[in-house]
Amino acid sequence: MFTLPDFPWDRLAPYKERALAHPGGIADLSVGTPVDPTPEPIRAALAGAADAPGYPQTYGTPRLREAAAGWLRRRAGVPGADPDAVLPVIGTKELVAWLPTLLGAGPGDRVVFPELAYPTYDVGARLAGATPVAADGLLSLGPVRPKIVWVNSPSNPTGKVLPAEHLRKVVAWARGRGAIVVSDECYLEFGWEDASPPVSILHPDVCDGSHEGLLAVNSLSKRSNMAGYRAGFVTGDLALVKRLLEVRKHAGMIVPGPVQAAMAVAFDDDAHVDEQRERYARRRAALRTAFEKHGFRIDHSEASLYLWATRDEPCWDTVAHLASLGILVGPGEFYGPAGARHIRIAFTATDERVAAAVERL
Repeated sequence: MFTLPDFPWDRLAPYKERALAHPGGIADLSVGTPVDPTPEPIRAALAGAADAPGYPQTYGTPRLREAAAGWLRRRAGVPGADPDAVLPVIGTKELVAWLPTLLGAGPGDRVVFPELAYPTYDVGARLAGATPVAADGLLSLGPVRPKIVWVNSPSNPTGKVLPAEHLRKVVAWARGRGAIVVSDECYLEFGWEDASPPVSILHPDVCDGSHEGLLAVNSLSKRSNMAGYRAGFVTGDLALVKRLLEVRKHAGMIVPGPVQAAMAVAFDDDAHVDEQRERYARRRAALRTAFEKHGFRIDHSEASLYLWATRDEPCWDTVAHLASLGILVGPGEFYGPAGARHIRIAFTATDERVAAAVERL
């Protein structure tokens, strides 16, 4: 029987209450939940497909799969991206949690993920009955032959970007051991520094044009303000995608038809993403300046929707201090012991709430 950790966000509740009591209300920078409107053409596509009496396709419509493949070619630099290797998923958290199970991991198998990481990588290994292993240096694993190696660049929570050369070494290491590399790339379009552009695991500079043993996970939640739609996809090694498709058919893991229609429109359009990037860039700049003036050091944070910040004190002391100002942030400890002296600051709040936080700092 697997055991799961306590849901970490429950521990933040008393600090949220303190922040809510601030006379100016809470400025919630703790969760990376989009707050800006879903673009109108996407909503129109959803409404236009609302008459959906039949079952949708687990594999996704050809229209959706081609739109996703086109986005990979256009925005992620993946030439020849194959629509047959695109499989829509019901939000990528679902996929992250169940992927080890869907890929046949179980007792005796190891699932490796970064030391500072989205907690669901660990949860997914436990759900499968596999052994979760947090490790940044693959060489430190010794002769271990893991079933799955997760990479996450840009990183949640740190915003760190892994350069192509680093990813190449991960791919070579994993291929030499028969491991599957799964890259969580939901922040791929949110790089902020020209010197550190995010790169997909499927980019030729990383994989030499072969997707064998590789899967990339992409989401519309952040780029298109579609978190409420539960819409993403997995792609890469065609044989692995077909394995996932067969299991998902049996399990009824199907993206609703109207959502598939909206996804196709979202992946076809880049303009709304560029507009959203500009909003986040403004919020990021304002918050970074304010926190640095307040005595924080910002580490990494070259991409994603977060600032990884510290005052060189236990993270819960920092959380308490900011809650007294009506600002709620995420404790770094939620993402692993290595985050015990950092906080994660999301810049997904509204312009008005970001301005309130800046003023209080």
